[in-house]
Amino acid sequence: MKKTYNGSCHCGKVRFQALIDLAEGTGKCNCSICTKARAWGAIVKPEAFTLLSGEEDLSLYQFNTHSTEHLFCRHCGIRSFGRGNVPEIGGAYVSVNVSCLDDVTPQELSAAPVRYMDGRNNNWFEPPAETRCL
Repeated sequence: MKKTYNGSCHCGKVRFQALIDLAEGTGKCNCSICTKARAWGAIVKPEAFTLLSGEEDLSLYQFNTHSTEHLFCRHCGIRSFGRGNVPEIGGAYVSVNVSCLDDVTPQELSAAPVRYMDGRNNNWFEPPAETRCL
């Protein structure tokens, strides 16, 4: 069931709301940036995401194909969400870092299915051989 969650970066300058159904699944990837950031995301359509504050506090990092905006708070460094447009996954999206949801319960997080993606080998629709460290 979809629920509106509130989220933020560590210092609170970046705040957002997102309508997410955690039962639809979350994702972890072994690509170079997700591995280093220990990213755990829930994908939503842009209309299900509202940035409440902090647009001016966001910094942008892009690499490789530049299909994703890796955004982070320029004050505390936390990546609370990112944006992109990848036709293979349905077009425009926002990836919400579920670890930045302020009002999610441990029970909701532990019940959320996790899909693993092998981004390191550009095999996005298959899990990597090892997922325990993601």
